[in-house]
Amino acid sequence: MRVVSGELLYNKGRILLFLLFVCSVPLTAQQGWWKTTTVYQVYPRSFYDSNGDGIGDLQGIIQKLDYIQELGFETIWISPFFSSPQKDFGYDISNYYSIAPEYGDTAVCKQLIQEVHKRKMRIVFDLVMNHTSDEHPWFKESAASTNNAKSDWYVWKNGKGRNGTKPPNNWKSMVGGSGWHYNKQRNQFYWASFLNFQPDLNYHNPEVKKAMLDVAKYWMNKGADGFRLDIFNAIYEDTAFTDNPFRFKLIPDEKDPDGFFQKAKYTINNPGSFEFATELRAVADKTGAHYLVGEVFGKPSVLKQYCYYKDKPGLNTVFLFRTLNTPLKAKAYRELVADFEANFPTPYLPTYVYSNHDRKRSMSRLRNNTAKAKLQALFQFTVRGIPFTYYGEELGMPQTNIPLKKGKDPMAQRLKWMPQVLVNLSAEAINRDGCRTPMLWNKQRNAGFTAGAEPWLPVTENYSVLCVEQQQQDKGSLLQFYKALLKLRNTVPALQAGSLEIAEAYCTKRIFAYYRTFGNERYLVVLNMSKRNVMPVLPAGNTILTLNVLTGGKLGAYGALILKVR
Repeated sequence: MRVVSGELLYNKGRILLFLLFVCSVPLTAQQGWWKTTTVYQVYPRSFYDSNGDGIGDLQGIIQKLDYIQELGFETIWISPFFSSPQKDFGYDISNYYSIAPEYGDTAVCKQLIQEVHKRKMRIVFDLVMNHTSDEHPWFKESAASTNNAKSDWYVWKNGKGRNGTKPPNNWKSMVGGSGWHYNKQRNQFYWASFLNFQPDLNYHNPEVKKAMLDVAKYWMNKGADGFRLDIFNAIYEDTAFTDNPFRFKLIPDEKDPDGFFQKAKYTINNPGSFEFATELRAVADKTGAHYLVGEVFGKPSVLKQYCYYKDKPGLNTVFLFRTLNTPLKAKAYRELVADFEANFPTPYLPTYVYSNHDRKRSMSRLRNNTAKAKLQALFQFTVRGIPFTYYGEELGMPQTNIPLKKGKDPMAQRLKWMPQVLVNLSAEAINRDGCRTPMLWNKQRNAGFTAGAEPWLPVTENYSVLCVEQQQQDKGSLLQFYKALLKLRNTVPALQAGSLEIAEAYCTKRIFAYYRTFGNERYLVVLNMSKRNVMPVLPAGNTILTLNVLTGGKLGAYGALILKVR
């Protein structure tokens, strides 16, 4: 083994090889472009405020596109910016064809798409197909009577009891409590999988399905390269409205959506949702080379059906949220990769995500340990799959502790009765405001997020240490390590498109190792997932990246290396 100092080494020959690999097919014709991409998620309200109103906007994203490109990311996923009352900050849409004025307008949206494509990057919209806002004109018309043109566009049901004011059945929403909400105008209940102001659309009605597929086609024709699909596993419900069975389980989790003491048998992962995934895929493929990724929950064997169902292709990928709560230990990661590889073998692709707009920030899960954050990132960008990075994750932005009583998040308002001490002990983000705070750009007031009004959420206190400006000047920073990793991934085909094999001979209690192979090139990734120094016995080869490698070839705490083997 030849140990090389520094975090990254590469040569011109490898770059030339990769350029030939990528450029051999025109961008517009690369139907599988998403298979090798890296995704950077932008929460528009918190990314950059271009007009001084304290709220991030589309023009702000445009002004920061060079930053994302220079990091090395190839695809941008942007959380919803369509017209909305903003009760759930964009996930409650009142018009799918217009832009919320605080974010911009159609012209700015068109400019954003053009600017992304000008940089040879891709743009993925966040599409909420399961529900609308209760202020959407469709719902207002549907709620007006039981016999209007859109009366059957949402999931309505007569209530029980003498006056019909008790919920139709025992179905619970994803956030607990009954998902049924009484409407006086119709004297009926409507179903909402999430919050009460987000009524579910009725996909058993062909008109609804057509209307929503038309929305998808409209934005794909405008230049969107794909969609992240919000709570896609709740699209269809049981038409017989059968009670969900009892189950002794309180809290839903990534692998098991059952909770609140019932099995979500008739409300989540309905076969109709699997079938709809294939219909949406057919529309996406007809329109061009588009990428679909679904927010779904359940066992991998169930989630796989969203990608392929009854001999038909569905979503390109689904989120596999098991990564969020997998401890940074060799055995746990070995089991994680083995599970993903078994359930999503080629041509399927796993996804690897550690943070997003709903979940506690990764750096806080790692207890602000930068060494662990670097190791986790190295794994994420070298394992077989599509890596998703949430804005600020490359800086190590922590979760901001915002008390429930001061929360703007509707989930925080709903749970503000909880003692704050219990909230602080929770492993999850009960107040999602804490993971949505403004991006940290520089050492100036408000971290450079806005030059005008106070930001819509408070800025992280230690922003002068974590901000982009500071970390760009520090060669050993987390930001610089992200750049090195992305540069390596983008120039080594094996790390983008290679097969994966767990290197059993080199795995130990503290070390997790795997091969990535593409053509005649083979790389060994070795991760010390412990706080102790270890001396791995490795094959001959050239080291192309190191992380905390000590004198003599020892891997220091949370150290790693990538070896090109003969």
